[in-house]
Amino acid sequence: MLSTTGTGLNLGQWAEQQALSILQAQGFKLIAANYHCRYGEIDLIVAKDQELIFVEVKARSLTQYAQAYESISLSKQKKIMKSALTFLNARPEFENFYCRFDVICFDFFQHVAKKIQQDFSKYPYDQQWIENAFTFESESINL
Repeated sequence: MLSTTGTGLNLGQWAEQQALSILQAQGFKLIAANYHCRYGEIDLIVAKDQELIFVEVKARSLTQYAQAYESISLSKQKKIMKSALTFLNARPEFENFYCRFDVICFDFFQHVAKKIQQDFSKYPYDQQWIENAFTFESESINL
């Protein structure tokens, strides 16, 4: 389960906690965090009304290579989709829900030590929530 404090986390844990806070502020309820199956992991699964969202969370320190969302490869998307299908097969109570794949990203403007336990919120960053970032039918991420 995700920690409720802002310190003592690595960058990935901090980002997942921040993403969950953003989603909960919009009325979403946590169904699962760090859902694992043989195909991979889904960072967050949340629901609201009849909508189920599978959320990939990415955080990156300043880099010349790519923004956080650009690091979600087609291969990673396929693993998330297969994991979502596995989840849905195991949880028939969600069979009539509208499902979508969202990405929540945090791009820091400076290098931050990703493994050092600290409060990452003190560093400036951009946050982006991409709804319907990819679908079962898409060939790549929809931006």
